Amino acid sequence: MPSRSIVRLLFMLILAGMIAVTSWASVKQPVWEFGGLKGPDAAWTIATLCDAYAGFITFYVWVWYRERGALARGLWFVAIMLLGNMAMSLYVLIALARLPAGAPLEHVLLRPRS
Repeated sequence: MPSRSIVRLLFMLILAGMIAVTSWASVKQPVWEFGGLKGPDAAWTIATLCDAYAGFITFYVWVWYRERGALARGLWFVAIMLLGNMAMSLYVLIALARLPAGAPLEHVLLRPRS
């Protein structure tokens, strides 16, 4: 498991990056003037993509914690970065399916026992 300081640094970088990209997009165009995914609205498209990938990385930190093997960690990273919420939903569905009958739902959040 990554050390607490590495996780703290990662999420500080995500927070700073999101503040920066949102501020940049706001300077380019106020959010209330958003008109779609073309032309001058490209700044908000970029900000939205950055936000999505920050969420993917956040979710992946949990996957990294739960998975023990390097291969599984690597494959899930690729799947999450390429497929986003589809891969994330699949991961949770698999975790739910592997949950023993009668086990409390919060056990989905924890690393499975070997």
